[in-house]
Amino acid sequence: MSPLKDPTFRRLVAGWTFSNFGDSVLFLTLAIWAKDLTGSDAAAGLVFLFLGLPVFLAPFAGQVADRYSRKRLVILSNLAAGIIVLSLFFVDGPGQLWLIYLVTFLYGLLNYVTGAAGSGLVRDMLSDDQLASGNGILNTIDQGLRLLSPLVGAGAYALFGGFAISVVTFASLMVAAVIMSTLRIEESTPEKEQVTFWQEVSAGARHIRSVPVLTRVTLALGFAFAMTGLANTTIFAVIEQGLGRGSEFFGVLAAIQGGGSVAGGVTAALLIRKWGERSVVAIGLAMLGAGIGLCIVPNLAVVMAGHVLAGISIPWFVVGFATLRQRLTPARLQGRVSSASAMALNGPQAVGTAMGAVLIGVVDYRVLMTVMGVSVALAALPVLPGSARRAEEPA
Repeated sequence: MSPLKDPTFRRLVAGWTFSNFGDSVLFLTLAIWAKDLTGSDAAAGLVFLFLGLPVFLAPFAGQVADRYSRKRLVILSNLAAGIIVLSLFFVDGPGQLWLIYLVTFLYGLLNYVTGAAGSGLVRDMLSDDQLASGNGILNTIDQGLRLLSPLVGAGAYALFGGFAISVVTFASLMVAAVIMSTLRIEESTPEKEQVTFWQEVSAGARHIRSVPVLTRVTLALGFAFAMTGLANTTIFAVIEQGLGRGSEFFGVLAAIQGGGSVAGGVTAALLIRKWGERSVVAIGLAMLGAGIGLCIVPNLAVVMAGHVLAGISIPWFVVGFATLRQRLTPARLQGRVSSASAMALNGPQAVGTAMGAVLIGVVDYRVLMTVMGVSVALAALPVLPGSARRAEEPA
């Protein structure tokens, strides 16, 4: 049965859509705003760095998600993020660039709370055979919004400035909070554990380490994400030096990638049922590496093709990994395992973003993109199911 036949899941999808629309409009446009304020590719790339830094607090977000009502946490996080984003009204020049970074950091931290809580809600709603379809639907929404939100964000920014972005994001988050408040769900009951606080917080990482297949896939994706972190800075060099376009063209490429992601999200569940989660993750990484490699060619059609390939591939490995992780994790650990995996992936990506901000000034962007593409493609090799496959079920 399709998860969309469940009215509770449909409401979750509706709230997810508004929340992620606000996220997409904000993050994609903040980088453009920072670039315009300073004229610096590095300053724009640092927006993504500050978005990634909260990942080092993700285990605490997961701990909260496994100890309190996940529905309530999602609502409160949306409300808090909406209020925080309104502070962007105080940005009126390069002197307030720090405020853009601060808002990005706090907003990113709240996203880890909603992500951990949301993963638990999805697991509570859906059976094992529905997980791939449910995750595919939610990821299709995430990526498909890239078709619309970059154009809305870039258009509103061009016409009214960054303040319009804060208003759009605030309104989206408020609608999401209202919809989530109507959600009727029987949440799994948190289990009290007679262990130390640190043992509770680290339980997600210890669970991943105890399940060999989760360990292998998480490490491979962490390496790939570290390399893709370089793209958060080099993409502006691709646009300006390679294509001879302005920084606002970033929104167009994001929308093109979103188009590919719609196809990837729609097909992810089908491929997982046919080939299994690990194979789909591996294929997605290989395709992403190829897409990144195409971006070194200073030709608009080729770069657009690279973004389409990247768009298709991302939902494949994201949905594949999320489904594998949820399937092999008990309900009491969903939030902490979700946060631990986010830290294992986004932590290295934040480091990669910082490295990109430094290297872009001294290394040709084509060299960086080549290294990135080859590395991501090679990360697919340890993920592939092989003759030495070990147990996939948790002990």
